[in-house]
Order: sequence, then structure tokens, then C-alpha cells
Amino acid sequence: MEQKTDSLYNQMLEPLIAHFESYLPLKESEMQLLEGRVTQRKIKRRQHILQEGFPCKHYSFVVEGCFKMYGVDQKGNQHNIQFAAENDWIADIGSFHSNKSSKLFIEAIEPSLILQIEQQDLYFLYQSIPKLDRIFKVIIENKFVELQNQVLQNISSTAQERYAAFLEQYPKLALRLPNTQIASYLGITPQYLSEIRNERS
Repeated sequence: MEQKTDSLYNQMLEPLIAHFESYLPLKESEMQLLEGRVTQRKIKRRQHILQEGFPCKHYSFVVEGCFKMYGVDQKGNQHNIQFAAENDWIADIGSFHSNKSSKLFIEAIEPSLILQIEQQDLYFLYQSIPKLDRIFKVIIENKFVELQNQVLQNISSTAQERYAAFLEQYPKLALRLPNTQIASYLGITPQYLSEIRNERS
């Protein structure tokens, strides 16, 4: 990893530390342990940080920008299953922990800045900072609940109800994301989404 001065490194970690401290406060010694275990990357629009067929090597924390995680069906159609913008995490959790090839893609919708933690570094931090283990359990549980709710909505909710749930889950993304991306997440056409939005306005 590129060497950085302490001041630059601390500045880089500030958003991540603030995020962790929204759950539990960190000691100075615990913050220092993060140094050398976190890498910073600038990502271009439409650049992938995960592609199908490769294992997910990182947990990625979004400092700036927006990402989508999606799968591709046999006809080549994309199906968005998750978005992540500022102060959120994105990863194929199953692939990350099993080291198996992912069936998903993670792509930047906007130019983005992310902080990444590799598996071995995350496990080191779990052992060295037990409260981070607890924090990530909460993060993963919340992601599981979101996915569970999404599955239930796809089974039993109308498109209008799914859009309302999307607005509740991603309130800051409704105006940032193109209709095509939101429609893919909802399982409807962009034209139908436009109709739903017109009905609500």
C-alpha cells in the first residue's frame, strides 16, 4: 500500500472512524490499529470492484459516490439487489467469507471514493478490537433484514408499495439514480416506474 503521512492517513480514516463510533466509541489505540489495515481507492463511473466468477476480497465502505450490486440472468438482463452510497458498506458477504466465486457484480454508478478491508485484515481487527466484531454483526444483521424485507416485498407487495419501501430504505438515492437502475431493483419497467412517480407527484 502507498505510504502516507500520519495526518493524511488520519484524514483518510475519519469517515470510517466516525461510522464505527456511531455504534460504539473507539479508543485512540483502537483507531491506530486500523492503520495499515484499510486501503483507499478512487473508482470511476461504471468501474467494477467485483465481477462474477471472482471471489469478493473486500468489504467496501463508501466515502463518496454510489454503487449497485446486481446479478445477470441467462438472457443478459441485470437485476439490482442492493445499492450503497455514503456511509454504507457493500460486499458479497457469502463470497467474502467462503472465498468462493461470486455470482454478482458490484459497479460504481457515480465516480466514487471507497475504503476497503481485506478478509485477513478484517479478521485481525475482529480479534484485536472485539467491539468491531460486534459492530459488524449489527451491520450484517441489518443487511440481512433489508434483503429479507426485499424478498417479502417481491412476493406480496405491489409495485407502488415496493417503490415506497425503496424510498424509505434509500431516501437520498431517489433523485440520484436513473429510472433504469431503480426499476431494475423493483422488478418493473422504467416506463411503469415513471407512471408510479407521476401518480405520487
